[in-house]
Amino acid sequence: MAFTQAQIDKYNRQRYITHLEKISKNLYKMLRDENITQEKFINRFIELKKSFDKLPQSDIYTTHHKEILLYIENFYKETMSEEFDLEDIRQAQMSNLNRLQKNKNNNSYKKEKHKKRFKEW
Repeated sequence: MAFTQAQIDKYNRQRYITHLEKISKNLYKMLRDENITQEKFINRFIELKKSFDKLPQSDIYTTHHKEILLYIENFYKETMSEEFDLEDIRQAQMSNLNRLQKNKNNNSYKKEKHKKRFKEW
């Protein structure tokens, strides 16, 4: 069975987005873990980023996913710098990731039927 180009593009975009979300969740888990060393953190982040870079570049339409991509790129550059210290930036980066997650969840309750439901309380 042959797939159309649109189906292939959709599949690649879904893989790309899924991997983006996987990286952000793994980063949050690693930042939250007090026992992780800076060396382990950097090695795991590099591993995640390399696997992400192997995926074919895909178009992203939602602002949430664009923000995650931008965050990962900027944080990767910061991580590769010489003056990177995990303990100094841990709380700030956790709050940034939390803000991105809240932004994603915010879009879930915009429908009118959800607003009516909360007015009843």
